[in-house]
Amino acid sequence: MIIVSYDISDDKLRTRFSKFLLKYGFRLQYSIFQIRNSKRILSLVSSEIKNKFEKRFGQTDSVIIFNLSEQCKITRYGYAKNDEEDLIIID
Repeated sequence: MIIVSYDISDDKLRTRFSKFLLKYGFRLQYSIFQIRNSKRILSLVSSEIKNKFEKRFGQTDSVIIFNLSEQCKITRYGYAKNDEEDLIIID
């Protein structure tokens, strides 16, 4: 699993960045995304951040990518617990 956390002050750039991340994963919290884990996806995300976004970041902006292995222990509480199990809806 890859976790991307960001703090971007410019509203337009922040919106563009979050829409970019939505192509690869989903939002865990307002500025934290979970992205499908593969070397190809990580490479794509990293190169797009470097080539498209990095030159537009200000001195106070930051993006952090956490590449978590399967051995990492993740404990979830509240609504986040729903992400641990597959959900089947029968209509």
